[in-house]
Amino acid sequence: MLIARAPVRISFAGGGTDLPAYYEQFGGCVISTSIDKYFYVFLQPSPDPTLQITSSDYQTFYRHAPIREQEFFWEGDLSLPRAILHHFGVTRGVSMFLASEIPPGTGLGSSSTVSVAIVKALTTAKGLKPTPYEIAELASYIEIQKMGMPIGKQDQYAAAFGGLNRIDFGRERTTVTPLKLPSKTLARLEQHIMLFFTGSTRAASSILNQQKASSERQDAGVLEALHAVKEMTNVVQDALERGDVDALGDILHESWARKKRFAKNVSNARIDELYERARAHGARGGKIAGAGGGGFLMLYCAPDHQEAVTHALENEGLKRMAFHFENGGARVLMNAGLRLNGAAPH
Repeated sequence: MLIARAPVRISFAGGGTDLPAYYEQFGGCVISTSIDKYFYVFLQPSPDPTLQITSSDYQTFYRHAPIREQEFFWEGDLSLPRAILHHFGVTRGVSMFLASEIPPGTGLGSSSTVSVAIVKALTTAKGLKPTPYEIAELASYIEIQKMGMPIGKQDQYAAAFGGLNRIDFGRERTTVTPLKLPSKTLARLEQHIMLFFTGSTRAASSILNQQKASSERQDAGVLEALHAVKEMTNVVQDALERGDVDALGDILHESWARKKRFAKNVSNARIDELYERARAHGARGGKIAGAGGGGFLMLYCAPDHQEAVTHALENEGLKRMAFHFENGGARVLMNAGLRLNGAAPH
């Protein structure tokens, strides 16, 4: 058996500028950190020549018989893991179990974390030793190019590298620069961030498709918002490196106001109401994680006000999730000598 995992992430600035429709023209940048909530992949030999995939999150199961090897492999249930297996030429003799600590569709980059964790598992099982950069690029290629998903690249890089990073996206290359903060600054930042599950999930594709279309047609309002959000990454980096952690709360508040201009469904009346309630009880700023529309509400809040904010939001049905920052990125936890055959990735 082989067990691999990759972390999800929270983003502080620049979200949305990692879509190719934007960064290939203007360059993109995000600042994000991975947290200690993981997606796990368990690989083991199948008891027969079939390929079997089980997902606890989607409560579904897929079995692929060798006789159907020419089918369009990544349509239907569990299309993402199937596409990755197909890319690696693994079509039989393997049983894969997938499980996550985070529900899918909650804005913490879980879908791309799936890709990174599976790529890490399969490359290890094939005796390969790709760099975090190569893992992130391959996961991005499969999702964006092979499957045509309207997503960006920050989640793959955050999951592959781990840690608190500035990630710059360009037409030719993506660059990851770790932010090396003093331990006291990093601890203070972690202590001021709160995550609340709104109880609803969403498919980000409709929101991201709107943003992609707006970038492609040079929509002035959307581009202005994206340019401003990208510039905030410099402000966030400067504030954190100065140790001015509190500035992040105000930046998040301004960034959220601009992000709501990306597409119609980024926010809604319910999200706006919850956000204002949190602010009324002491939160300084925040946003809905990921593309928007639901999932996790991230807040910047001084510890003295966190009990009041927690009480106010839990009375509205939200659930607070405890977490810590992490810096391990994608890794293999156990490998009992599993080796896979099949075509090499291309």
